[in-house]
Amino acid sequence: MNLPPLPENEEDRLQALIKYQVLDTQPEQAYDDLTAIAAYICNTPISLISLVDENRQWFKSKVGLEATETPRELAFCAHTILQPKKTLIVPNAEEDERFADNPLVISEPNVIFYAGAPLVTPDGFAIGTLCAIDNQPRELSPKQIRTLQALSRQVISQLELRVNLTKLKQNITHREQVEQNLRDTNKKLIYTLGQLKQTQVQLIQSEKMSSLGEMVAGIAHEINNPVTFISANIDHINDYISDLLDLLSLYQQQYPEPDYVIKNKAEDIDTDFLTEDLSNILSSMDAGAERIQNIVLSLRNFSRLDEAEKKPVDIHEGIDSALLILKHRLKVTSERPEIKIIKEYGKLPKLECYAAQINQVFLHLLSNAIDALEEKFNYKQEITESKHQITKLPTIRIHSDISSENIILIRIADNGIGISENIQSKIFDPFFTNKPVGKGRGLGLSISYQIIVKKHDGHLKYRTKYGQGTEFLVEIPVRSFPK
Repeated sequence: MNLPPLPENEEDRLQALIKYQVLDTQPEQAYDDLTAIAAYICNTPISLISLVDENRQWFKSKVGLEATETPRELAFCAHTILQPKKTLIVPNAEEDERFADNPLVISEPNVIFYAGAPLVTPDGFAIGTLCAIDNQPRELSPKQIRTLQALSRQVISQLELRVNLTKLKQNITHREQVEQNLRDTNKKLIYTLGQLKQTQVQLIQSEKMSSLGEMVAGIAHEINNPVTFISANIDHINDYISDLLDLLSLYQQQYPEPDYVIKNKAEDIDTDFLTEDLSNILSSMDAGAERIQNIVLSLRNFSRLDEAEKKPVDIHEGIDSALLILKHRLKVTSERPEIKIIKEYGKLPKLECYAAQINQVFLHLLSNAIDALEEKFNYKQEITESKHQITKLPTIRIHSDISSENIILIRIADNGIGISENIQSKIFDPFFTNKPVGKGRGLGLSISYQIIVKKHDGHLKYRTKYGQGTEFLVEIPVRSFPK
């Protein structure tokens, strides 16, 4: 038996075979159809798609044979791949010195007739054969040989299709992985953006509160010093004037008939009226000084710079302080009537909280309510018979209560313009605003939400109807919130 030599391009040929990744794979109908056609065309009991690797020939498809592989040194196909451009025809192996003593000839499967068309890759490498086998001598017609060759090219087409499908699957898998990575990256970016926005909001909140607190505290301090001086001296002035008036009364008693110069002067200054009005003026000055001192106290309560940690505070005090700061915005203007404040304060316990931050929430909510009222109750926009007549007065209603679950409830409701449906889902987003340029930065409600929800484990809710008004509900547990 003559052993088949190795092709000159054996290493490259084996690489070409490995590229298809077909060795030891499961049977496939497309290949089985080709071997069946080959057996039919050649009128043989056996047909094989044989792939020759380093040590064996392995059958991707087979008709009429049980074996799945044979040693390479016994393979007829190992001879066929030596001439890639030629179909090997062995009419009678028993008479061919190359195969006469081959175990495949002298024993099962008794290969007598062999016809093998090389499976040649597009690069010119013969990786195996499509062969037809019989156990008796025979010949093939030229037409049968051409058909066998055509079928061998279809085997290569199937193998190329396999490679392309593998590449396509790999590309799809890669694309899916890239898309998943992009989705994951996008989620991370969205999360990071959200974190950056929250950080920015917190920084702005901290800066605003610090600046506002320092400004308010500074103003309160500057006002308090002269007011304290005035208030302290009013009592002395009152005493001094009282003494002077007593002295004047004694002079009038001792000298009931003064000379004409004194009498004319007394008539000019209306001594009786002056004496009576001095007391009223001093009372007014005292009341004014007390009022200013109360304002200073409210400003200090609002800023609470000395209260960095949470402590029990009177919520109503904070609301009143915010109303005092906004008092100038409640007054009647040329464009709208005075805004009416209705307080419905319930009996509340002191709330353990970050007082300055809670006060900031009330300031934001009340300021937004005023904005909504100014937008609705505008003389220039109001359609009425008279410029100064409107059917309703702009009103802010503040209601406080405590629930059975020991949660403080603060409702701030207005009968303003309300919130349109298309922006309701965005009102707590950082930097979102529907106010005109220069009137709002879109931070008030976002900061308020962070303070109530994140800092105090509470809830900030709202209900609104466009054209009729908005109510914000602040819910804060009396004690249980994050430390």
